[in-house]
Amino acid sequence: MNHEPIQTPEPGAARLVTLTADGRRLDLQLAEAADITRSRAAALMAEGCCLCGGRAETKAGAKPKAGTPVQLTIPAPRPALPQPEDIPIEILYQDEALAVVVKPAGMVVHPAAGNEDGTLVNALLYALDSLSGIGGETRPGIVHRLDKDTSGLLLVAKNDAAQLSLSRQLQAREMEKHYLALAEGVLREDAGRIEAPIARDKKDRKRMAIDPEGREAVTEWRVLQRGSGCTLLDVHILTGRTHQIRVHLRSLSHPVCGDPIYGFSRGLAVPRLMLHAFSLSFTHPVTGERMTFTAPPPEAFLRGLRAGGVLWLP
Repeated sequence: MNHEPIQTPEPGAARLVTLTADGRRLDLQLAEAADITRSRAAALMAEGCCLCGGRAETKAGAKPKAGTPVQLTIPAPRPALPQPEDIPIEILYQDEALAVVVKPAGMVVHPAAGNEDGTLVNALLYALDSLSGIGGETRPGIVHRLDKDTSGLLLVAKNDAAQLSLSRQLQAREMEKHYLALAEGVLREDAGRIEAPIARDKKDRKRMAIDPEGREAVTEWRVLQRGSGCTLLDVHILTGRTHQIRVHLRSLSHPVCGDPIYGFSRGLAVPRLMLHAFSLSFTHPVTGERMTFTAPPPEAFLRGLRAGGVLWLP
């Protein structure tokens, strides 16, 4: 791919990136040329910031003819809209580049319609001295997400270089994430792998569904303990689709206990969604050290395990 040198803009100014298409996906080319993540490139395209052959191109997967001139305008950074809030948050580790925190169940990760405050981002803005701005004004520092009702480990970038490195690890499947999931029913096999693409449900936009036209999704699982009408699983996700574990386990007819969207109407009585991000491994973007963190499940999760006759052994 050929692209012209990127000129350093004046502080507070928009940045213009120009390149010549080489036949590959446009979001990939833009990410390489602008030194941003593919998801950020795709978001900018969706906002109308990309001109391909003089015409707006909003589809991330577009593959313009080789030689087509392309321009991407990266808007000037704006101050983050979320306000710092003194909300208690457990910080397992932090340094100048990143932080590892434990999100409680019931907390939304970043502000969105209907959840403008009280989010993890609001808590992070208060607790940490800096956050990366690559994720956008409402998602500063957020490398990956957890559902509102899922608890556990989250990795946060404190500067743009760290976020870019960690995001690349995530895309290259070099970041390893394990979850504890209490599934309805007793699984006979000791381990398994689910490869089923996921997309938004065409009939209900609030749900996700397995769809041949969806994005690749891969989940590996193994049995930790079998209980009374339920099974405790160690779930390893190789991709990070919305509701991935919940949709994939439902496809096995063993949904996550306590799931109000994909679970059984008369499932095991538990106090919460029985999904907890238990282990996280990644390579430090500055030192190159491989780091692993674990977070034991909270008391409400343990009560749910006991309801299914499962004893948690750390």
